[in-house]
Amino acid sequence: MLAKISSGKSVFGVLSYNQIKVKENQAEVLYRRKMFDSPEGKFSIRDCMDSFYPYLAVNNKTEKVVFHASLNPDPKDKLSDEQLAEIAQAYMQKLGYGNQPYIVFKHSDIKREHLHIVSLWVDGNGKKINDSYEVARSMKVCKELEQEFNLVPLMKGKRESEAPTKKIDYKAGDIKHQVGNITKSIMNHFYFQSFGEYRTLLEQFNVTAAEIKGEHDGKPYNGILYFVTDERGNKVGRPLKSSLFGKEVGYEALQKHYEFSKAAVEKKKIRESLRPVIAQAMQKASSKEGFKRLMREKGIGVIFRENETGRIYGVIFIDYQNRTVLNGSRLGKEFSANMFNELFDNNSKHRNETKHRATDNQPRKAERIRQNESSELSPGSVFSLFDMEQSGDDYEAENFAKEMEYNAELRRRKAKLRKKGRKL
Repeated sequence: MLAKISSGKSVFGVLSYNQIKVKENQAEVLYRRKMFDSPEGKFSIRDCMDSFYPYLAVNNKTEKVVFHASLNPDPKDKLSDEQLAEIAQAYMQKLGYGNQPYIVFKHSDIKREHLHIVSLWVDGNGKKINDSYEVARSMKVCKELEQEFNLVPLMKGKRESEAPTKKIDYKAGDIKHQVGNITKSIMNHFYFQSFGEYRTLLEQFNVTAAEIKGEHDGKPYNGILYFVTDERGNKVGRPLKSSLFGKEVGYEALQKHYEFSKAAVEKKKIRESLRPVIAQAMQKASSKEGFKRLMREKGIGVIFRENETGRIYGVIFIDYQNRTVLNGSRLGKEFSANMFNELFDNNSKHRNETKHRATDNQPRKAERIRQNESSELSPGSVFSLFDMEQSGDDYEAENFAKEMEYNAELRRRKAKLRKKGRKL
């Protein structure tokens, strides 16, 4: 069983998110503890807020008061509502929240049924509940519950290796949800040392990104914008600010990830293991397509970037075994774009001339990645290494609550400015 814990400032925001799911028949209340219940047994935000109020009223300056956990049993676990409620109660008791007011929702808005638990991080005296090493303690509790309830154990890497990888489906809607899942999964699973390497990986899932730099009120700022693309790499829809998905996929987080990846690549000697594999394929291949095929057989994706004349100006390798993205130049001059141009030029010149004559009336966009060069991660392929839906529902809840908090803060600031204006 997988558990995820998040915090927040807005109790109302988290409850509102769950209310929407209940109204859409995608969630239901499974259990309440120390919570008011309506006569009809229906979910009510007012009842929940009234239940939490005595704790919030005596809060001693704890900023993030919301405890929000999701419990995700394995889809193979066939559990009744009573069993799920028992698991939720046992989890809260073992984690130290047994005496807190909390409400448990069962969600069925994605393929696997899972639980959301909403409670508070402050006790009846207004004191913050000890959350030291809570993630580690939560993992320990989950293992205990797996044994007590005979659940399928969460084996390291199992879900990632068995789950399908999905590209963005623009027509399916809920774009923020999809982009958030992809960006966070990439940050959690891959090493990359530059924005270009990160963007290349995003492009395999019909997402791209741009760095934004400027100045506001005399202070420099840096940011990231994300875009959804179609199968040809053209942007569709409006840009999405990284702040929509949390700080973990923003500009500063990327800078830290570059340094972290650099150290990991050096420590694991990933470049040293890649060089002989690539060199051997270069000796055997007589074309780009043949080279990519040989590399795919070794679990390595290759993306050639070409200009409108077909000249290679960049090459990037994606080592799926080691989950690493590397620009060819990082591996050495012998693996740079110029070397691949020389390698394939003589063998492909006649073929390219024939191809250009046949496609004179089919202009190509400059600097476009060809479709067959970004198809290694199609659904069901051997490179399906991590689940883009894992924790997706959790992300949606967090994002909803953050938007509620942001809007509330914006209203407070506007009211303060209006009040200040009247005084002047």
